[in-house]
Amino acid sequence: MSETYTDRFLKDVLKRAKHIGIVGLSSKDTRPSFFVGRYLKLRDYKIIPVNPAYVGTEFLGEPYIGSLAELPPETDFLDIFRRSEEVLPIVVEALERLPNLRTIWMQIGVVNEEAAAMARARGVDVVMDRCPKIEYQRLFGELRRGGFNTGVISSKL
Repeated sequence: MSETYTDRFLKDVLKRAKHIGIVGLSSKDTRPSFFVGRYLKLRDYKIIPVNPAYVGTEFLGEPYIGSLAELPPETDFLDIFRRSEEVLPIVVEALERLPNLRTIWMQIGVVNEEAAAMARARGVDVVMDRCPKIEYQRLFGELRRGGFNTGVISSKL
């Protein structure tokens, strides 16, 4: 079952993020991770693609790195496209290596309560079973332009 997050919490998390490491980012333009990475890059986030399968290539001008050990220390947001059972060691390493980490985001279908509790105990915000692209579109008014009822009331047109 999906956890409940307030719109204010999600919006704050997305507003403060600057450097997003995306674990499992694919270079295949038909994969959900590609759509998310491209979308976030177009919203002026600094994207750091993490996928050992693509080292030596680039994601929209950003060089792929092979591991969390190569993430720059300014990485403040980690978006995880891995199976739930693979999340714990990723979170453990991220908490060890990333001094500016403020958010761990697990994509739709990805939930790891142990990793989430560990991150929260260190003061890192956690979002599970959600997509930052979808939440950004919903919370910042982009879905309304397409006629979707987002449940967010705004005076903007």
